[in-house]
Amino acid sequence: MKSIDFEKTGGLVPAIIQDSNTRAVLMLGYMDAEALEATKSSGKVTFYSRSKKRLWTKGESSGNFLEFVDVRVDCDGDALLIRARPTGPVCHTGSDTCWDEANPGDEDFLPELEAIIASRKEQADTPGGEANSYVAGLLRRGTAKVAQKVGEEAVETVIEAMGSDDNRFLNESADLLFHWLILLQAKGFRMADIERLLAERHRQRR
Repeated sequence: MKSIDFEKTGGLVPAIIQDSNTRAVLMLGYMDAEALEATKSSGKVTFYSRSKKRLWTKGESSGNFLEFVDVRVDCDGDALLIRARPTGPVCHTGSDTCWDEANPGDEDFLPELEAIIASRKEQADTPGGEANSYVAGLLRRGTAKVAQKVGEEAVETVIEAMGSDDNRFLNESADLLFHWLILLQAKGFRMADIERLLAERHRQRR
C-alpha cells in the first residue's frame, strides 16, 4: 500500500467507504494514523470523530458495523478508499448509505473474494493473525504448489462432472475457481487481465 501522508492534511485524511461487494459508496469519514491501524487490526472500520475527539468504530452503538476488507491510498497520498462489508444500514437515519440510496444485495462475490486473496497475499510474509490463513500458507509454498493444487481441483471437478451428484460437482467447481484465483495472484495477475484478453479475442473474431 502506498504511504499515506497524514502530516500533509493536519493529521486527518478523508476515508471513502465503499461496499466491497456492490461497489456502492456508503459514507465518508475521517481517519488519523491510529484509526487506520485500529481498522486493520480489529477488522472493523474505525474513524476519528471530530465531534467526540476520539476514535469511533462505526456500529459501536447501533451494531451496524463495517467489516474491513482492504484499503487503497489515492495518487496524492492524502485520501483513503476503504472497502468493507456493511452488516446493516450505514447511515444514522436508517438508510443503506449516507446519500439515502439503496444498496441492494449482490451475488457478485468474486471481486470481494479477489480482494480478500490480495490481502492475504500481502500478509503472507507476516507472522501471526491472518498471515496464518490457508491462502497465505499456500502462497508461501510457492507458485508451483498453488498450480499443483489447481490441477488437483480440476481433476476432481471433471470426475464429479461425470457423475450425478450436482452438489458435489458445484462444490468441486467452487474449489477449482477459488484456487485458480489464488494462482492468478501468485503469478501477479487479476481477473481483469483475463477479462481483457477474452474481450480482445471476441472483438477480433467479430
